[in-house]
Amino acid sequence: MTVHVMIDLETMGTEPNAAIVAIGACIFDATGVVDRFYDAVDLQSCIDAGLTVDGSTIMWWLDQSDEARSALKNSSPLHIALDRFSEFMDARLGNISGVWGCGATFDNVILRSAYNAAGLECPWPFWADRCFRTVRDTNAIDAPDRAGTHHNALDDAVYQSEHLIKIWNTKEQKS
Repeated sequence: MTVHVMIDLETMGTEPNAAIVAIGACIFDATGVVDRFYDAVDLQSCIDAGLTVDGSTIMWWLDQSDEARSALKNSSPLHIALDRFSEFMDARLGNISGVWGCGATFDNVILRSAYNAAGLECPWPFWADRCFRTVRDTNAIDAPDRAGTHHNALDDAVYQSEHLIKIWNTKEQKS
């Protein structure tokens, strides 16, 4: 079975070298989400690895919900979170046809940069990168109902996957 991965990050910046505070991901196919991953990431460990923080993003986080901010607690050091995510990916890599993020220069690029900063190998090949935002914005399909907390990396990844599946299924029905 061919599967896809949707990645969503919560970060403390918007540049490729932004510090990550949460990694959320889910494995999905055309029928739905089949597995999930979440790890909060210790901000200081990201800074120690050379990743950066942006003041305006910190101010933005102060305006987010208590639920979104509380999901960033109980964090793991960057290298541990990345190792866990690699294990999540490694178990499925032979079947993965796309690694999706929301934005051609955001989730996948920042996560790959974090792997580099930590001296670890990114667990997917560059040619598997896909941009959910491009597909979403070029298909006039209503978004599914939203569940979960906005700006919780796992909830956002699941929601984006469900939206992409809806786009695929709508296009297939029209064919």
